[in-house]
Amino acid sequence: MLTIDSQVHAYERNRPERPWLTVPNWPAEANADQMVAAMDAVGVDGAINISPFSLYGYDASYALEVYAKYPNRFALIKPVDPADPAVAETVADWAAKKGTVAVRIMMDRGLPTDPADPGITRVLAAAAKHNMPVNLLAWGRLEQAEQIAARNPNTVLIIDHIGIQQPRTPPVPKDAWAELPNVLKLATHDNVRIKISGACTLSHEPFPHKDIWDPLSRVIDAFGLDRCMWGTDWTRAKAVVDYKPAVDAFHVTDRLSDSDRAKLMGGSLTKIYNWTPSKA
Repeated sequence: MLTIDSQVHAYERNRPERPWLTVPNWPAEANADQMVAAMDAVGVDGAINISPFSLYGYDASYALEVYAKYPNRFALIKPVDPADPAVAETVADWAAKKGTVAVRIMMDRGLPTDPADPGITRVLAAAAKHNMPVNLLAWGRLEQAEQIAARNPNTVLIIDHIGIQQPRTPPVPKDAWAELPNVLKLATHDNVRIKISGACTLSHEPFPHKDIWDPLSRVIDAFGLDRCMWGTDWTRAKAVVDYKPAVDAFHVTDRLSDSDRAKLMGGSLTKIYNWTPSKA
């Protein structure tokens, strides 16, 4: 079974040559070599490396270095700034680089709430022109995301992290899945895909985190496995769930058949992002 993580964040140690914008509660370093070693240890063949906005903002230069070193293991996504008048050119430039598969909009970072916002619309139009999906960090903005999907049917939108706010530190909120009904509404739009990423951070139980499966089954039933992608959000999630249990919870569950597991943990992603890793 080909196993592909739909979201990891590789980054260097905070240093003057490439300083972090903020200092979150992440490991001090998760560089390219360390990320590959971590993936090898848990049987992950490839991953979508998303340049971490919390550390680097819109600068994806380190992500490009990661790809240059391990082109067979990673594809790349970078966040883009809808407020930038030249954002369409940024999307076009990114689409032309080797290894890139999508761009990302951080909707919770002060963006307008208008689903017709000209900047957001520019990003989506440019991405569609270059046959590139747009990832949306949309927690707290699901109603806006649904309206954006309806207004931009020609752009493939990928909802990050099940569309649900995930804790950065324990404990997990009692009402962690409260937004699930709004997540399910997004499934009515054919251009929307969803990442089942960071799901174990929403569990109130120890490994194997069995309590995530009733809500996840509703998501999978609504979207269909062809529109769902598994992921861990390593290393952002480490303070709540370590990498190995975030992978193994999906291997050991009896809520997935072998064929469904293969599709969720890699097969769907190869079609959505049109990318397949090939270990050297």
